[in-house]
Amino acid sequence: MTMTRLRSILDNDFYKLTMQNAVVKLFPSHIVKYEFINRGEHSFPEGFAENLREAVNAMAELKLTKEEKMFMSRTCPYIDLPYLDFLEGYRYAPSEVHIEQSDTELKVTVEGLWYRTILWEVPLLSLISELHYEMNHLERNSNEIVIEKTLEKAEHLNRLGVTFAEFGTRRRHSYKVQDIVVNALRNKEDTTFIGTSNVHFAMKYGVKPIGTHAHEWFMFHAAEYGFKMANPIALEHWVDVYRGDLGVALSDTFTTDVFFRQFDKKFTKLFDGVRHDSGDPLEFADKTIRHYEENGINPLYKYIIFSDGLNLAKVDEITRYCRGKIGVSFGIGTNLTNDVGLKPMNIVMKLIGVQTVNKEWISTIKLSDEKGKYTGSPYMIELAKAFLRIKD
Repeated sequence: MTMTRLRSILDNDFYKLTMQNAVVKLFPSHIVKYEFINRGEHSFPEGFAENLREAVNAMAELKLTKEEKMFMSRTCPYIDLPYLDFLEGYRYAPSEVHIEQSDTELKVTVEGLWYRTILWEVPLLSLISELHYEMNHLERNSNEIVIEKTLEKAEHLNRLGVTFAEFGTRRRHSYKVQDIVVNALRNKEDTTFIGTSNVHFAMKYGVKPIGTHAHEWFMFHAAEYGFKMANPIALEHWVDVYRGDLGVALSDTFTTDVFFRQFDKKFTKLFDGVRHDSGDPLEFADKTIRHYEENGINPLYKYIIFSDGLNLAKVDEITRYCRGKIGVSFGIGTNLTNDVGLKPMNIVMKLIGVQTVNKEWISTIKLSDEKGKYTGSPYMIELAKAFLRIKD
């Protein structure tokens, strides 16, 4: 038996809550399925599934406290009070999570109403990551070294003059390490640190929760409305719910080229910027700048949030390339919360299906800008490429 447990219902990425708010409003009866993907082909020791099940079962006890509700209400005025009332009554249902282990392989799926199951992904990944290090008895760097590394990175980013947020919940080494990192960033003087994707730590340390939406928002819309309409309807729905707040659009669910073809002048003006999450960041910057200029908008009034596997060398290169051309900010995940002298895990959890009214499943896909990293049913991938005129 391990002691790995979640401590708060807000120990999650902010975009899960912002999407849940939208799903409660717009799609309260849709059923979906998620699947754990072990990209790094990590081995899981005997008993791992049982320990993960215990941690998942314990999540049924989590609930929004009065203090947490007040924090959300005060910090996120664009989230309606009825949603916060809903979240106050929300409880995780462990029966939605299915866990199996065969030798060293782990299988985890989540199935149920989208508005309920949407919160599982990030906590499950963080629990799997933490349990992996704990059950394999892997020794990390000391707290002092973790703090020293964090402050060195913060100082480097400060000298560059770029803002950055901590985005590492899903692949953190542990709750303890993320706590140490966010605390160190918060306490540093003259910092360009602007917040964290983790709502619990944002509240604990009095910083801003950062996030808008994820790939699953667009993947669901493709299953519901078709590939050609997925991006515009997903963006339109986001605008309907948030009315100009949370204005950073994720661009690469069905490739950036397709996104910019559909990111018309209305969206281009209304959204504050776009997020880069796959493919060459400098090529993406060029495409984004060109798109703004073609729509008569000064790119310096907009910005790109870069969030794809960042380290200091990548941030340096991107900053130098974009300086004077377009605004930039960075969301740094694993390199902040899992730089502890051990190999970070490469794990994800993806939306894989949406159920129709006839109880049939429509497979969801993602066409990353990273060539060869398309995910989902091969048949649906080929269908999407045909509809969207994507040539490899």
